[in-house]
Amino acid sequence: MSHPVKGIDHCFALVQDLDLAARQYAALGFTLSPRGLHSEAKGSANYTIMFPDDYFELLGLLRETPGNASRRESLATMGQGLHAIACRIDTAEGAAADLAELGIATHGLGSFERPVPLPGGGTGVAAFSTVAFEPAEVPRGTVFMCQHKTRDTVWLPELLSHANTACGLAEIVAISDEPEAEAPRFARLWADGAVSARGMGQVVQTGENSAPLVLMPRDALAKEFPGIDLSQTAQGAFTVLRVKVADLDAARGCLDSGGVPPIDTANGVAVAPEHASGVIVEFVPV
Repeated sequence: MSHPVKGIDHCFALVQDLDLAARQYAALGFTLSPRGLHSEAKGSANYTIMFPDDYFELLGLLRETPGNASRRESLATMGQGLHAIACRIDTAEGAAADLAELGIATHGLGSFERPVPLPGGGTGVAAFSTVAFEPAEVPRGTVFMCQHKTRDTVWLPELLSHANTACGLAEIVAISDEPEAEAPRFARLWADGAVSARGMGQVVQTGENSAPLVLMPRDALAKEFPGIDLSQTAQGAFTVLRVKVADLDAARGCLDSGGVPPIDTANGVAVAPEHASGVIVEFVPV
């Protein structure tokens, strides 16, 4: 039986104030999609930040509904920030069946669609099928799978150009008290999952042309991001979103124009979570 999960498709930040988050990420130099409204049952809305091969999503809850109770609980207990990773698959039903044969448990198989306000006017439809890994399979945060049925209404050409020259997800970084124990558990979620050491942490490769997941002890991560308050990120989920940029000076210029204090790092330049709705965003050169 072949493993059906081919890499990271996107990740999302669950945020307290969606309008504020949109303003913050625009100030970082990102091009945001028009606001997308989900169903009445979901009671949520989003903005996407698109790259050629993957993307990042800002997700906010507009009203309390029975359907978003678990998200409200996560936001209340973990705080806003980088809560979830979505994986590439061919079909949700096929992935659930194949993973069951591999002994990896899933739940929540379902389909949904939402209207898409098109940047040039008019409305399209974005349709998806998703299935999630059981929480027991995932050491931290949420990891689920996403089947895109209407890629042409998600990967719109006019959304792929960013003033900060961002062009893809570089890495997703999480605080882990036990990186050596958690890394193999994460790696088994991807067909090409593989683990290697990096300093005091562990790197989980997630597939070809797919962002790795990095697990680091809190003290080690704090040294990489001096002066940043890690408690302002999503606790028990993911912490840093590393974004590839073609021109690091352009990214710095966007921060300057947006009035966002830059934080120099060994890899590039970072933004503290209070300026990115609970996410440490680090721009790194391609």
